[in-house]
Amino acid sequence: MDKLKTVSWIVFIVSAAAILYALILNPASWIVYTISLVFIPLFILSLGLISMARGRKEDEEDKIKEPFIGY
Repeated sequence: MDKLKTVSWIVFIVSAAAILYALILNPASWIVYTISLVFIPLFILSLGLISMARGRKEDEEDKIKEPFIGY
């Protein structure tokens, strides 16, 4: 989970930087289209992965109290 969280944060930061670059510096239109097709979905995906990588405290306690015994 720690590796997933780290990779998600890196993708989030890179995507946010690319989106801000496209908004602020006004590059050529094909660069803006590429950024919008690649980095906006990655931005949304990374937000989902960050929220999934962070477990609720109740779930952590349940895992400790009742370990999985199988089917």
